[in-house]
Amino acid sequence: MIEGLASLLGGVILVFWSADRFVTGAAATARCLGIPSLLIGMVVVGFGTSAPEIFISAVSSLQGNPGIAVGNAWGSNIANISLILGASALVRPIEVRSGVLKRELPVLLAATGLAAFLFRDGMLSRSDGWAFLGVFSALLVWSVFEGTVRKGDALESVVERELDEAALSLSRAVLLTAGSLVLLLVSSKLLVWGAVRLARAGGVSDLVVGLTVVALGTSLPELASSLSAVRKGEFDIALGNAIGSNLFNTLAVVGIAGVIRPASLP
Repeated sequence: MIEGLASLLGGVILVFWSADRFVTGAAATARCLGIPSLLIGMVVVGFGTSAPEIFISAVSSLQGNPGIAVGNAWGSNIANISLILGASALVRPIEVRSGVLKRELPVLLAATGLAAFLFRDGMLSRSDGWAFLGVFSALLVWSVFEGTVRKGDALESVVERELDEAALSLSRAVLLTAGSLVLLLVSSKLLVWGAVRLARAGGVSDLVVGLTVVALGTSLPELASSLSAVRKGEFDIALGNAIGSNLFNTLAVVGIAGVIRPASLP
């Protein structure tokens, strides 16, 4: 029990730190290669904040624990809406602009509806996983295209400022990216091992552990970035972070789990 809890907490800390270093290294590498700041923010940084969920989903599925993968995705979605947006609103009231209501929220509702439709048989099949990943890929292409034609995007200025503050040479950026990626894989395995031990000791299912402890731990990057954005008055980033993370979890994280190892759902 103690070993499992220690491994879980240690894994959460290492996953959080290595994901942050991975974003820094990958963004700096992309900057050195001449990729526009807006695309870096949408693709690299967007992937980075969901990197814990992605790696934990992949590792847990590969190790035969798909319940942790699915529970982590669903639990993170609950945390994004209740904990992250709630805590952000306590720090400062969030200004909701009509663009968010017209674009992002309908897409999230559609993705949730797709998940409900595919899960009606109580199974996450491999074909379901490919369907999720296909929709996610289409949304990613659409988002990148929309971002390139949109002017004055708040995310672009934020990314440019942070990249200027953390200027790295190409060699150092690649080294940081590779090293943090290895640590992210190792820490994800440590976290999953601890979660499985904790579930066995407590007599609960992997899904319950994924929905609670693992999900709260992997939601820390989104919580930190949303609180920081709200303090600076960057409400679009705070809302987009929560909604985008839910889309990522519903489509990419669950999709990866289904493709690697199909599972029955409670």
